[in-house]
Amino acid sequence: MAEQQPPFDAEQYKRAQRAQWNKDGAAWRRWNPVLDAWYGEATERMLDLARIQPGQRILDVAAGAGEPAVSAARRVGASGHVLATDISEGIMALAREVALEHGLSQLETRVMDGEKLALPDEGFDAVLCRLGLMYMPQPMIALREWRRVLRPGGRVAVMVFSTPERNDWGAVPAVIIRRHTGLAAPAAGQPGPFSLGAAGVLEDVFRQAGFADPDVYAVPVPHRAACAADFVRVAREAFGGFNAMMAQLPAPEQATLWDEIASSLRCFESASGFEAPGECLLAAASK
Repeated sequence: MAEQQPPFDAEQYKRAQRAQWNKDGAAWRRWNPVLDAWYGEATERMLDLARIQPGQRILDVAAGAGEPAVSAARRVGASGHVLATDISEGIMALAREVALEHGLSQLETRVMDGEKLALPDEGFDAVLCRLGLMYMPQPMIALREWRRVLRPGGRVAVMVFSTPERNDWGAVPAVIIRRHTGLAAPAAGQPGPFSLGAAGVLEDVFRQAGFADPDVYAVPVPHRAACAADFVRVAREAFGGFNAMMAQLPAPEQATLWDEIASSLRCFESASGFEAPGECLLAAASK
């Protein structure tokens, strides 16, 4: 008989997410140039879908160490305003440092739960969320909150990963880690990297939140590096979810796991370097 999984505890999950990003946020920022090379083009397209213009007020939810808030701040200019929010106080401190380094006084940071915004109604022209919605326990509730703080006609634009089959960069390590740790894949309806990626799921969540006609686009996001070992170096430091999955293992076993992951990913090496398939979904809708 299969072992019964304990009931999902959303608040405990959020506490773990906060702790993870407080711990791993600095590495995410350190690898920003590589991450921008992977996600930058899709990010710019997401900003286009949000129809960001100079002078607008923009909310970035689950902003991480500064993107897409920094890119949005450049688009709105000095006459606009961007509020970057995240559940992790540590990563918000890093985002503030990035804003100061770029001289973006129009970018404000604030610690906030993306499902429970401490913000008034109809205060923003657009809401952005890059690679965050799929990690929220109640994505429909989150989208309802984002709709609430939008002005009439305002836009929501999000980026999520699609399916494991189209994201070998993440699916291959996850399968190996689960095999060694005994962890089950997230159950249907639970948060995870691919929880909103199946056909029709993201559209349904938008409609349940009150957005009548969401547009969804699949965008290739290949993960490139000089070799598999270089990719694993980035994943090991910046992708806190992998480390969280193997956190209960002794350090030597974790090192062995990472070696196995690197070996398995060498199938994506060629004479031109390493390239593992990836795909994101971009979704946008108006209030």
